[in-house]
Amino acid sequence: MNILDIVNEKFELDNKKPEEITPLMLAYIGDAVYEVVSRTIVMSGGNRPINQVHRDNTKIVNATTQARMAEVLMDVFDEAEASQYRRGKNAKSQTSAKNSSLADYRKATGLEAVIGYLYLKGNNDRLIELINTGFEKLGL
Repeated sequence: MNILDIVNEKFELDNKKPEEITPLMLAYIGDAVYEVVSRTIVMSGGNRPINQVHRDNTKIVNATTQARMAEVLMDVFDEAEASQYRRGKNAKSQTSAKNSSLADYRKATGLEAVIGYLYLKGNNDRLIELINTGFEKLGL
């Protein structure tokens, strides 16, 4: 049983189909999932001062890097993933990026929407495959 199944069961959540969830809500959960995966990867580098771990993670978790990752994954996305990416990228958010362009922020939101979509579908293998492919293509 994966973590999503456990959360749904323990908290008796109303399971909605990911296709029915707004792109910004998908990006919201996708941002958290991406953060957990990236922190796990960074901490696997061994024990070191936490400020160094944080600096290493912020190189991965920012709109600019996520936008670059979205760009290199465009040819890897299947039809449903590409659709979720476009929905997320084109969604009108009330917030904006702190240290990146609006274009990068929107691409990053699109990537987060794909991650959220895959997470909520329970397709964790594909989610990790995409993140790994993105990291490899970016040399991270």
